[in-house]
Amino acid sequence: MMVSFFDQFASPMYLGIPLIAIAITLPWVLYPTPSSRWVNNRLTTIQGWSINRFTNQLMLPLNMGGHKWALLLTSLMIFLVTINMLGLLPYTFTPTTQLSFNMGFAVPLWLATVIIGMRNQPTVALGHLLPEGTPILLIPVLIIIETISLFIRPLALGVRLTANLTAGHLLIQLIATAVFVLLPMMPTVAILTATVLFLLTLLEIAVAMIQAYVFVLLLSLYLQENV
Repeated sequence: MMVSFFDQFASPMYLGIPLIAIAITLPWVLYPTPSSRWVNNRLTTIQGWSINRFTNQLMLPLNMGGHKWALLLTSLMIFLVTINMLGLLPYTFTPTTQLSFNMGFAVPLWLATVIIGMRNQPTVALGHLLPEGTPILLIPVLIIIETISLFIRPLALGVRLTANLTAGHLLIQLIATAVFVLLPMMPTVAILTATVLFLLTLLEIAVAMIQAYVFVLLLSLYLQENV
């Protein structure tokens, strides 16, 4: 039974085709394409307003050089939110529970921010490894610590997103299994447990959106240090 709880995190296959490809492609089909008309329907209007508000909030602390990343970061935010939300539906697969998938986003984007900093302002970028006013004896130790913390950043990005979504999915499955087992024996307890399951599902919806936002926000903060 304990092993079967983790079967939901295995990438499903059908006729030798990995269905993770469909799970990655599907989110882009769900959003309506903005038209050139002056008057759009309510869904397109709300979608455009939400994207504009998020982009303005995300780009606010960045200078003009960082605004080139607006399209990439906003698209990544929409993509992650949609995948996380679709993964809460029954009989679906969540690609963001795979560490390799999240690291595939975290490492290249983090590395791009570091390369931009080293190319545009190498002195400032290297200055982050040594805080101002550091005693001479602590300089070698602090450089090593700051270098390690710099290289841990992409790992923290990927592990944070993976761990939060994996823990949420496991809790939902555990409590749902408890409701199914308790229903014939103790209906009252099963109803109370089902209430907890409903509240946990609402919490997971919030976590799915918040973790996608945190992922993109941290990337924008790393970018802010290097532009």
